[in-house]
Amino acid sequence: MLHTLAWGMPGLGEWIVIGIIATILFGKRLPEVGRSLGKGIVEFKKGLKGIEEDIDTNVNQQANAASLPTAPAAPPSLSTDYKYDPYTGEPIREEPTVSRETQKPAFKFDPYTGQPVNP
Repeated sequence: MLHTLAWGMPGLGEWIVIGIIATILFGKRLPEVGRSLGKGIVEFKKGLKGIEEDIDTNVNQQANAASLPTAPAAPPSLSTDYKYDPYTGEPIREEPTVSRETQKPAFKFDPYTGQPVNP
């Protein structure tokens, strides 16, 4: 029962019946109808190919544009008279300037020799 709902391609007998009906309906114009039908199919395929090419070129352009590295925009320098960042609203932390002589060493051990650093 399910096979009657799913029709396949017409067999040889069906093609003969279709041919006879087409000959009766179109008669002498049958070659002309076939030619115009073929031209329509060719034009349709050309149109699809053109659309596919347009899509491919746009995808390639977008992929190329996405692969190019873009430099991040540098934030504008803030003047020191601001106590709060005008863009984020967070307080500006001012680091005290310390000379190298008064600055403690960053490591308790020398990173190259592994020996303790004497203060």
